[in-house]
Amino acid sequence: MGIVAWILLGLLAGTIARALVPGPTEPSGCIGTTAVGILGALIGGLIASALDVGEIRHFFDLETWLIAIAGSVVLLLLVRLVSGPRRP
Repeated sequence: MGIVAWILLGLLAGTIARALVPGPTEPSGCIGTTAVGILGALIGGLIASALDVGEIRHFFDLETWLIAIAGSVVLLLLVRLVSGPRRP
């Protein structure tokens, strides 16, 4: 996949992951959501490869999208776990 495909995948996977993870949303904007999606896709790809359950291949492959979204959800949960509750 090219860089533009990674950015689009990251933006969409990050947006879907933010919609799936309950709780308050962080005001990170489009760039933060894209970063969460791209890093989540990398984390999901590493986990999937290590467990030998799949790999990130092509942009239009369903397996790629599921891995990217799952990795983004894991990343969001880890960030919320580490950062703790938000203060008013």
